[in-house]
Amino acid sequence: MNNKPKKKRSAVSWLMELAKPRKWEYLLSVLAALAGVACGLVPYLIMIELIGALVGGTADEAWCLNRCLIMGLWWVLRYVLHATSTTMSHHATFHVLADIRMKLMHKLATMPLGAVLDKSSGSYKNIIVERVDSIETTLAHIVPEMTSNIVGAIAVMVLLFRVDWRMGLAMLIVVPLGVLCFLSMFNGYEAKFQRTINSTKILNDTAVEYINGIEVIKAFGQSKTSYAKFVSAAKEGADCFIEWMRSCLFGQSAGMAIFPSTLIGILPIGCLLFMHGTLTAETFISVIVLSFGVMQPLITAYSYTDDLAQLGTIIGEVADILDREDLHRPETARVLPKDNSIELKGIHFSYHEKEVLHGVNLRIEPGTVNALVGPSGSGKSTIARLIASLWDVDDGSITLGGVDIRTLPLKKCTDRIAYVSQDNYLFDLSVMDNIRMGRKGATDEEIITAAKNCGCHDFIMSLENGYQTICGSSGGHLSGGERQRISIARAMLKDAPVIILDEATSYTDPENEAVIQSALAQLIRGKTLLVIAHRLSTVADADCIFVVKDGNIAAQGIHSELLESCPLYEEMWNAHMSVKDNDGEVA
Repeated sequence: MNNKPKKKRSAVSWLMELAKPRKWEYLLSVLAALAGVACGLVPYLIMIELIGALVGGTADEAWCLNRCLIMGLWWVLRYVLHATSTTMSHHATFHVLADIRMKLMHKLATMPLGAVLDKSSGSYKNIIVERVDSIETTLAHIVPEMTSNIVGAIAVMVLLFRVDWRMGLAMLIVVPLGVLCFLSMFNGYEAKFQRTINSTKILNDTAVEYINGIEVIKAFGQSKTSYAKFVSAAKEGADCFIEWMRSCLFGQSAGMAIFPSTLIGILPIGCLLFMHGTLTAETFISVIVLSFGVMQPLITAYSYTDDLAQLGTIIGEVADILDREDLHRPETARVLPKDNSIELKGIHFSYHEKEVLHGVNLRIEPGTVNALVGPSGSGKSTIARLIASLWDVDDGSITLGGVDIRTLPLKKCTDRIAYVSQDNYLFDLSVMDNIRMGRKGATDEEIITAAKNCGCHDFIMSLENGYQTICGSSGGHLSGGERQRISIARAMLKDAPVIILDEATSYTDPENEAVIQSALAQLIRGKTLLVIAHRLSTVADADCIFVVKDGNIAAQGIHSELLESCPLYEEMWNAHMSVKDNDGEVA
């Protein structure tokens, strides 16, 4: 097996790949920009001709007006081509940015859940929205505009050297000093830029944490402490930008003052040569005019170097996501599952470096009700997520109907398995549309039937707008129990042969939980059901109960067998019944 680390791709390589679908638009944009440069050179040639005629006394008023009009037309054509170039580059760029965002979202859907959870939601939002948007300047402006400005400046410089090479050298006297001033701004650039990125990420994460936890903050009177954390992050974000700007202030100011000052060399040397009779007045004036067309385009091109310097980091963040490993699944299946049985053999799994499952073995027969129970942190949810193909195992195998799930396309697995967790997400859509996500294309009648079968119809109809009630961001307009019941209805609409309920009724009150359990008993007939529950009374009638302890299967069997043979299960059952009795007394 080849364990050689994967070679990291450069930012330029990634950028070329991401922009490839629009390469012809970029090429046409550059060609239009270069054509605009050519049009911008013609007025300089006419100027030289006009200066010669004026100095030589051969120009008349009509001829001069004619030459000025022609110069104006060339300048208009230049700006028309410039506008055409930037329009094409922007059209291409906004499509590229949309493609990048879609690639990132698709990548998150195909990555293992653990890899996705390595970053906070604030970091993903920052990369997908702000960081990707910052590429716009590089792609839309640098490609045509930086190219045209550099080429234009070089073309004018070549023309100036052709007019008089001595004056060309005189013009360049200030260039080395100006360049040194600008280069001084890049001292420690990478470290300073990385600090701004890190502080921005911390600010995003802190803001998201503060907003998401606002209910707890208010309930426990911690607004001052929590807000102080946000203020600190905001101040750090501002300070790093201010310090960076302050360190660049002298270089920027000095460079902008010195670099365009071409007359510092041209005027004294030109006057000296003119007085010695080796430079004509016509050539001297032409050189002065041409010198104004060299440095300004270069300064404009230089203004984009900051974006170029940042490009590696920005593309690197995008590439860090796009280059991650997907769940290893083939495009097509060689063999399909023969039934809905599930078997785990020698399963080992780690979160980063910490192994949490240590050789788990269990078998779930088709059409049976099964339960995973055990202390918090024992590995129950991890087992469920592995079966649902949210992660890949480190070692061992999981088979569905006798077929290793890693040999099945991801869609084949997800079509067969409906997974409902205790924190199922609801989108900021209507209740109807949230349930419909269980089966795309389901009719309103089918959705209502699924809700009725799950015992959810009455509570949905009691909402302000019934099935058209908007759930809010993350389902925030509904209670935890209501969100879970809608999630169960969504899973039931999917009608998958395997159903996994991971604490799916943990937020539901006992009365509604009894309704849901009764409804589920009708719906799961003939299906394979795996339930994770802390309320042991809800799974006491399961066909098989697996007791999970410290990442291993400590025991398995039916309720009565485990009470006699498994001390851990007996202890958990007694604790559960004690809580139920106490709740009854309080009631």
